[in-house]
Amino acid sequence: MGRHFRPARVAQATMELMAANLVHDTPRWYKAVKMIPPAEILTRPYPVQHTAPSPHARRPRNLFKPTHMVYPEDELRRNFFRDHPWELARPRMILELDGKDARYVDWSTGVRQPGMPLSGECVVQRQLWLMENVPDVTKESAYDMARREFYELRQLEDIQRRIAVEEARMVGAYFGKSTLQYGMDIEDKEYERWKKWAGAEINKMEAERQKAYTNVVDLPDTPDLEEELLKEAL
Repeated sequence: MGRHFRPARVAQATMELMAANLVHDTPRWYKAVKMIPPAEILTRPYPVQHTAPSPHARRPRNLFKPTHMVYPEDELRRNFFRDHPWELARPRMILELDGKDARYVDWSTGVRQPGMPLSGECVVQRQLWLMENVPDVTKESAYDMARREFYELRQLEDIQRRIAVEEARMVGAYFGKSTLQYGMDIEDKEYERWKKWAGAEINKMEAERQKAYTNVVDLPDTPDLEEELLKEAL
């Protein structure tokens, strides 16, 4: 195998073909490659060291460890989900369409965005926009403003959901047991299981107590010593 320099001399070859009228249209890349020709050195050059390395210097640690990246939204997310842990229980769709979903939202209009379900991320992005674009707004005040919008929309969703359920039941719909009813059924089953276990434990303790009394041997009655001495004296 040898070293091939033909790809590096493509601009020179194209110029010769154009001079010979074999190529009539100038390629679009010709000027760029002619101004900045590719390197003909197959090895990567060493970096230029401005100062001589010290023989007593220690080797740098964590040279190949990736840099820890911190975003301003990270702290805002921790604060929100620390105050609203049940928001993590709501299912979310994290799949993006084309990777440009951030261009389709405008957080200046509020927490609610078209095509995006209401979640804690809406509060975080709204709070960040208020902090960066509204003057004299602190992190706490922006958090309160975004939460107020979020609570109003959550309450509106709950009202709409209850009304939809009531309207559906009026026309004969059946939704089965609610979450509270399922929890009560599980609690009743656990209570019945505990009652059986407690009854078995009581019976076991009673059997052990009866067994302890049956092992006692009844001794014959003996006359009192004082009575015997009294009789002898008489």
